[in-house]
Amino acid sequence: MARLIEHSGVVDRVEGDTVRVKITSRSACGACSARQACGLAEAQEKIVAVRTHRAAEFAAGDEVMVGVRSNAGARAVLLAYVGALVVLLAALAAAKLLGGSDGQAVVAALGGVSLYYAALWCFRSRIEHTIHFTITKS
Repeated sequence: MARLIEHSGVVDRVEGDTVRVKITSRSACGACSARQACGLAEAQEKIVAVRTHRAAEFAAGDEVMVGVRSNAGARAVLLAYVGALVVLLAALAAAKLLGGSDGQAVVAALGGVSLYYAALWCFRSRIEHTIHFTITKS
């Protein structure tokens, strides 16, 4: 069984069978005691939508743990970065092999990556169903 990656968060709101959880991710310097004086520390809030049949058990303000299987993270990285890189390199090579100039090859590569991300966006609901979050009260 795949290992879970967990983050603590606070329930922002509950909508039907979906619990929206606010998670604050911090950079590596987030735990540094000098971060306030430094000004370089960054914290970013993210909202994660967790579908669960137990949504009625949660209320705004509850502290929770949100988990996702580590292989879901690997799948996301493959789709978001590796797939785009493969498309970029393939389009670049194809344009050069077909005798295009460097500028044409760059336009073809960027166009290919744009189409790739547009396809990901079109299939987002299908991709979304492959990533399952778990939620438990802290």
